[in-house]
Amino acid sequence: MIDLQHARDVLDAYLDQFCREDEKIKLKIVHTEGVIRCASEIAERMSLSEEDCRLAELIALLHDIGRFEQVRRFDSFEPSVMDHAAYGAELLFGGRKMIREFVREDTWDGIIREAIARHSRYAVGDGLKPRELLHALLIRDADKLDNCRVKLEDKIEILLGCSGEDVGNQEISPEIWKYCLSHRSVLSADRRTKMDYWVSYIAYFFDINFPASAGMILEKQYVQKIIGRIPYGNSDTEQKMKELSDMTLKFLENLAEKK
Repeated sequence: MIDLQHARDVLDAYLDQFCREDEKIKLKIVHTEGVIRCASEIAERMSLSEEDCRLAELIALLHDIGRFEQVRRFDSFEPSVMDHAAYGAELLFGGRKMIREFVREDTWDGIIREAIARHSRYAVGDGLKPRELLHALLIRDADKLDNCRVKLEDKIEILLGCSGEDVGNQEISPEIWKYCLSHRSVLSADRRTKMDYWVSYIAYFFDINFPASAGMILEKQYVQKIIGRIPYGNSDTEQKMKELSDMTLKFLENLAEKK
């Protein structure tokens, strides 16, 4: 059986090599705990087995293990400087087999590896077995749910490197708006302005997979709260964000009704 407390202790020891006072390291430690909570709630709402609930929590604990090295090397979360998901999967399942320090059994190795490796891809991709797909999609939803908290609690300056007023005065790039109109999440490499980044934090709701996850987002009013955090000095951007809010809420409501 999965001993989550043991796995937590191992991760805590691993993190001792990083500067815990670094704001980005702090953010990711708190984020990890948040994703565990979200994964646990999604799994429970879906009435998954006890084993799958614990497995979802373990994957959440380990999903961003590659982020800490990325921060140390590059002081950045940008996907262009390092694929933290691929690095995390290699760290756990490569030559060192660090996964054995977290969980002694190899029963779930394939599921854990695929979920971690794919959790931050633009799309989860093909070729997964049903249980691998379940957990790959579940960690993606849980990750997005806690990222909602991050977007509401952390300073805009830390998230985007400028003030909310500066962000709201910018336009949404035409390419990014096309993603929204087609109900797709935004490809990171296509973002140009800070406003594009903020839009991408809403558009990623189009990649939510489970009715349970959609219900949690609606209950917490994440769409309205994230959009409302920025003062939109640009009138065209303000109008587009109202449209994006309507589109996103309708998408989530339709998904939540599929219970």
